Amino acid sequence: AAADIQPACLGLYCGRTVLAVNGSVETYGDCGVCPRGQRTDDHKICRECMGSPDCYDWLYLGFMAMLPLVLHWFFIEWYSRKKSSSALLQHVTALFECSIAAIVTLLVSDPVGSLHIRSCKVKKLSDWYTMLYNPSPDYITTVHCTHEAVYPLYTIVFIYYAFCLVLMMLLRPLLVKKIACGLGKSDRFKSIYAALYFFPVLTVLQAVGGGLLYYAFPYITLVLSLVTLAVYMSASEVESFKDLLVRKKRLVVLFSHWLLHAYGIISISKLDKLEQDLPLLALVPAPALFYLLTAKYTEPSRILSEGGNGH
Repeated sequence: AAADIQPACLGLYCGRTVLAVNGSVETYGDCGVCPRGQRTDDHKICRECMGSPDCYDWLYLGFMAMLPLVLHWFFIEWYSRKKSSSALLQHVTALFECSIAAIVTLLVSDPVGSLHIRSCKVKKLSDWYTMLYNPSPDYITTVHCTHEAVYPLYTIVFIYYAFCLVLMMLLRPLLVKKIACGLGKSDRFKSIYAALYFFPVLTVLQAVGGGLLYYAFPYITLVLSLVTLAVYMSASEVESFKDLLVRKKRLVVLFSHWLLHAYGIISISKLDKLEQDLPLLALVPAPALFYLLTAKYTEPSRILSEGGNGH
C-alpha cells in the first residue's frame, strides 16, 4: 500500500529497496537499482532471491562447466598427438581442476560454505540483459537499474572460470614439466597456452550470449555431439564395429559422445514426464549405429570407382 502512494517506478527492472519493516508495514527507498541477490517483484519492490535453481538451471550450469573441460581435453589430445603417453594423466588433471573449481565456486556462493545456492527464477530472455532496459523518464537522464536479475546464474560462471584458470596455472605446468618428456620443449606447454586463449573467449561468450546460451544449450549440445562424432569417426577411418574395437581410445570417445548426446536429450525434455522422456534415451546410440551401417556405402573411393564404371 505504501508503494502505491509514491511516484511510479519506471523501467522494467527498476525497484524500491525495503529500508525498514515495522510489523506488516514496510518503508521503501527511492526507485533505482536493486542490490545484488535481489530482483523486483510484481509491485516493483526489490525482494531477496530465496529460491533454488531448478533442474534446467543446474543443467545449464553443468553445460557451462563442461565447456572448459572439453576444450582442455581437445587441446591436450591435439598437441600430445602420439608422441607422449602423458595425455591420459593430463586429461585426469584437467578433470580434477574443473571439478575442484566447481566445488569451490559453490562453496563461496551464497549461502557460503554450502553446496546449495539460492537464486532468482529466470522468467524471460530480457532478465539476462537488464543493462538494455535502463529507463530515461525525461529522455535526457538515464536511471541505471542494471542488476543481476537471474542471480547467480550469470556471475557464477565467471567465478568458476576464474577458479579453473587459477588451478590450471598452479597445477598443470608442474605436471607437464615432469611427465611430458615425450614432447619437445616448445610443444609440452601448448595445451596450457591454448587455455589462456579460450578462457577469455568463453568469458566474452558468457558476458554477451549468456541468455541465448541458457535457452539454446540443449540443442547446441545435441548438434555438437553429432557433428564431432561424425568428424572423429571419419578422421579415424572407422567404418565398422571391428574398427571401433581395435583401439580402446575409440570406445572412450564414442561413450563420451553418447554421454553428451544423452545430456542434450535430458536438457531438452527436462524429464518432466519420465514415462515419456526416458525412452528417448534409447536414441542415444542411433547416430553412431547409422554411421557404421552406412559408412561403407559413402566411402569416396567406392563412389568414384562406381561412377567411373558407370561411364
